[in-house]
Amino acid sequence: MNQAEVPPRTLGGILDASAAFLAARKIDEPRLAAEWLAARLLRCGRLALHEKRAETLSEPLVEAMRRGIRRVASGEPVQYVVGRWEFRGHPMIVDRRALIPRPETEQLVQLVLDARDLWQNPAPLVVDIGTGSGCIAVSLALERPQGRYLATDISAEALALAAENARLNAVESRINFAPAELGDLLDDPGTVDIIVSNPPYIPSATVDKLGASVRDFEPRLALDGGPDGMGILRHIAEEATMALRNGGGLFFELSAEQQQAEAVEIYLRELGFENIRIDRDLAGARRFISARLAAGV
Repeated sequence: MNQAEVPPRTLGGILDASAAFLAARKIDEPRLAAEWLAARLLRCGRLALHEKRAETLSEPLVEAMRRGIRRVASGEPVQYVVGRWEFRGHPMIVDRRALIPRPETEQLVQLVLDARDLWQNPAPLVVDIGTGSGCIAVSLALERPQGRYLATDISAEALALAAENARLNAVESRINFAPAELGDLLDDPGTVDIIVSNPPYIPSATVDKLGASVRDFEPRLALDGGPDGMGILRHIAEEATMALRNGGGLFFELSAEQQQAEAVEIYLRELGFENIRIDRDLAGARRFISARLAAGV
């Protein structure tokens, strides 16, 4: 917004000016970004903004909106600027310590929830590897409170954020957070019912070609899956053969590239997994893979 101009004071005027400012700087969905910022500042739902368009905002609110809009205009994801985001209807703190929770990962959680055979144990042991913001473990703990949950990440900063989100959602007593390798955390191998992971799966050379809002703000550690994007996926799958019980389930979110789903399927079969299933995301991409550990592996 041009500082030489007299800024608008009504919410409607501020939203219009903010959206125009962001659009001029080629920010995706500028109107939506402006509305998310305003809703956070006014502590209301985004849809409620329409009824408030004629309201005059205080100078502190106007200045806070300007600061947020400038951050978004610089390329920073609006989710980080807002600082809170919903995942499956649950509030999550989001910042640069971990990836922004995305709709595809909500689908991954639903696939785990829909695997009814894996929830027959009265207190199933569920492990979320590479927990990041903790959105997967926290959501599962909220929606399947009978489970026992372990969440791991090699980033101490991400683990701290995940623990904050567990406290925010009052499930901290149900989730253990640990920085160690899965094999070092289990007293009894072969006892895990479910392993779920949204691991780094982007080839190293591709990470540098991502859009600036992802490349420059989200943690590379959570994006870079090695030369072919499958280094972390392979490692988790190998650990899973030792950690899972016979018939236990493994669930991955994958790259939208079709060849990764096919390559992971082949690798899982080589490791002794069966009942391998590939599911598509809402855009039609082969985004998820699940499998069961065969007996005798």
